[in-house]
Amino acid sequence: MSDYAIRRAAAADLDALGRLGAMLMHAHYSFDGQRFMRPGAHAQEGYASFLATQLEDPESLVLVAERNDSVVGYLYAAVEPRSWKELRDRAGFIHDILVDAPSRRFGIAAALLEEAIRWLRRQRVPRVILWTAAPNDQAQRLFARKGFRTTMHEMTLELQRLE
Repeated sequence: MSDYAIRRAAAADLDALGRLGAMLMHAHYSFDGQRFMRPGAHAQEGYASFLATQLEDPESLVLVAERNDSVVGYLYAAVEPRSWKELRDRAGFIHDILVDAPSRRFGIAAALLEEAIRWLRRQRVPRVILWTAAPNDQAQRLFARKGFRTTMHEMTLELQRLE
C-alpha cells in the first residue's frame, strides 16, 4: 500500500499549489533562463492565482498528491480544442507535473500521471500531449515508460540577448 493519496485539488490547496508551481518555474528557469520566464518575487502567488482559475473549469484537472498530511506534488491538465496553429485535433494536454524532492522515488509522479490519463480518457480525447524541458531526462524517462513518444522538438532563437 502506498503512503500517499492522489485527489482533486481544492481552494484550500492553493498555497501549496503556489509553492509547487513556483518550484516548477525555478526548475525550468534553471534549465534555460532565456526560454523560461524568470520566477520573480511573486511567482508563488501568481501561480496559485492562475491555478485557482482552473479548479472549477470542467475542461481542466488539477490534482494533488498528499503524503504525511502535506501536499507534496501536483499535476495540471486540460482538454484543449482543435488547434490549426499546432496542427492537431482536440487533445488532452498535461501542462504541469511536479513532486517535491523529498517525496520523489515513491511513484507519486507516475500515480499523478495515471490518474490524469484516466480522467482524459473519460473526456474522450483521442490522445494526450505534453512538453518537457530538453534537459529534464528524469521526466522524459517517466513519460516514455508510460507510453509517450517524442513527436516535436521545440527550438528557440533569442532575438535579444540577456546581459
